[in-house]
Amino acid sequence: MYRSRPKGNLDDDVLRFLSSIQSDNSILHYDILGSQAHSIMLHEMGHVTAEELKKILLALQDAQKNPDTIESDGFEDIHEALEAFVIKRAGMAAGGKMHTARSRNDQVVLDMRMKTRDDINDICAALVDLLEGLLEKAEETKTAVMPMYTHLQQGQIGTFSHFLLSYASALMRDMERLYLSYQRINQSPLGACAIGGSSIPIDRKRTAVMLGFDSVMKNSIDATSSRDVFLEYVAALSILASTIARIAEDFIIWSTTEFGYIELADRFSSTSSAMPQKKNPDPLELIRAKSATITGNLVAMFGIIKALPSGYSRDLQELKPLVFGSSATVLATLKVMNGIVRSVQINKDRMREASNASYATALDIAEQLVLKKKLPFRTAHKLVGALVEKSAAKGNLPLAKLDQKEIAAILKALKLDLKEKEIAKIINEMTPEKSLQYRRSAGSPHPTEQEEMIKSLSQGVDNFKAGIQKRIRMVQGSFDNLARIADKYSDS
Repeated sequence: MYRSRPKGNLDDDVLRFLSSIQSDNSILHYDILGSQAHSIMLHEMGHVTAEELKKILLALQDAQKNPDTIESDGFEDIHEALEAFVIKRAGMAAGGKMHTARSRNDQVVLDMRMKTRDDINDICAALVDLLEGLLEKAEETKTAVMPMYTHLQQGQIGTFSHFLLSYASALMRDMERLYLSYQRINQSPLGACAIGGSSIPIDRKRTAVMLGFDSVMKNSIDATSSRDVFLEYVAALSILASTIARIAEDFIIWSTTEFGYIELADRFSSTSSAMPQKKNPDPLELIRAKSATITGNLVAMFGIIKALPSGYSRDLQELKPLVFGSSATVLATLKVMNGIVRSVQINKDRMREASNASYATALDIAEQLVLKKKLPFRTAHKLVGALVEKSAAKGNLPLAKLDQKEIAAILKALKLDLKEKEIAKIINEMTPEKSLQYRRSAGSPHPTEQEEMIKSLSQGVDNFKAGIQKRIRMVQGSFDNLARIADKYSDS
């Protein structure tokens, strides 16, 4: 198709090696739209007659309706296959003009930008669903006390809601990264041609508007050879995937018999081929693993792009499956995680039992000693540490079960002039619920703080939701308008 200087056909092995047809199927839709807009612009600029444009558009509409009729055998990519299809339907006199003032170099990155733009909207919409599910579940579990962990050791008392809100906060930052990457992707490279533009008069802004872009890329070399926006996009996906993998890890641990804090719905669990009692968190485990796959895609992309010379190189072809594969994996991951979050059963009694049996109120007790007895924090820290050590030595006895004589002995050993009865009172009053009530610092799991977080996050989600829907409507509106223009010319 494109072999003007080289004679004969490509070697079959070379053709298979060069071909990107398999990964190009996902951009055929965008290649057709780009070709429609470009052909209409060529006609408006006087390079294609009305009759020629009609033949081109009818062939492209046929390709839209019957994509399976496009022959791909013998072609290097979908761009070449589509042009051959149009020429076959419209004839060389008309179809042969469709590629005027255009190159595969600007054509392929145009398609990638349009598809990635749609992928961002789809992923952001799925992320909104997950965030709404987390916030709904957080509202339901504001009083579900549970231990919070550092180093996987019980640290302080919190709530299940507080964990969910921490996930939501991290996912909101992931949303911001994706949302901002959209505006850099939504710039049209079409018309940059191979690397240095075209001597044929064209209107790049016209095609950009018809295809729903916000602006035109200003430098033709940058337009055809730069791929930093895709690196940024997949980097954002990698960070998002790692956030979801962390949630998955928590849920995997908490669903074990040893913890028993949550139970996954049957439809989000697998079983064992040999052990009939098993209820395995396989979807969560794959979510955890696929995060590494996406990070691997990003590293591969950096390896491909690193130190490429300016201008298009065929190396860039290898980016398409990495970018589109990352998009598909993250979208699937978000949908599965959303279902898990919304359907998970919370064992509040088990979490309360663990909270009551833990020493996670130790810091609260130390802080009350600072407030009520005016002890230096380091002294209070040492005292409570000694109390915990004594309780643990007695078979992990709860602090409230310590005998006052034992408290007195510890006070004496530390040379502290305090009454054991007063210390015992502070210890006995420190229930998990009281622990939460005492901690009022901004961002803590105090009930009012949780309410504020839910309110603030909900407003942020609503704002993103409105913005995403506006972007989707704008792109779809541009495509609808393009379809009306194409219909007008093809029906004339």
